[in-house]
Amino acid sequence: MSRIFFFVIFGLGGAGILISLGTWQVQRLAWKQGLLAEIEARATASPRALTPELVADADNRYSPVKASGVFLEGHLRVLASRKTIGPVYRIIRPFQSNSIGTILVDTGWQRTADTVAPAPMDRVQIKGNLDRPQEIDQFTPDPDVIDNVWFARDVDAMAQILGVGPVLMVLSETPQVDLGVTPWPVETGNIPNNHLQYAITWFSLAAIWLAMTAYFLTRGRRAKTE
Repeated sequence: MSRIFFFVIFGLGGAGILISLGTWQVQRLAWKQGLLAEIEARATASPRALTPELVADADNRYSPVKASGVFLEGHLRVLASRKTIGPVYRIIRPFQSNSIGTILVDTGWQRTADTVAPAPMDRVQIKGNLDRPQEIDQFTPDPDVIDNVWFARDVDAMAQILGVGPVLMVLSETPQVDLGVTPWPVETGNIPNNHLQYAITWFSLAAIWLAMTAYFLTRGRRAKTE
């Protein structure tokens, strides 16, 4: 009797924990979907002039902005990957704006074998979105400063290397000058949302746990009757 009681408590307790984890992931899914919808609405709004007040507000990440100015010499290459293409470089350039000084601009991507185009001399107006990517973790290699290859968009470190303000603008369209790249706009598709898969995993494990518990209980009863 005590063995049966143990299996019941162990089975129901374990299944309860797994079900609660699955329920939590369902709640996280609803939260993430709402967040992505908010980001999408924010990112596709009409662009505003780039100002110090706009940049200072952390809630303005992904906000569409526009700025006038000129690209300066220098660039950084950030290794990335494009589906059906393979490894590419994001090209980060310094941009001297008329409104808030010099900032970083993610101009877009080009193939790793391509030569980076020189900075255009023409004064232009650019459009894009403010961003501060969270791409760095404990496994991210340090940038290869000698060969100018970065493995994540570290805004503060890149700004220090180029001697500009720690502000990143990601172009959403090609400006009226040749930068030798294809724009890579901010997209919600690049934001991971795996909560549904996690929920299914936890609920599946709960079902297996209950099935195994039922199996051991019925097996124990059959052993007693034989």
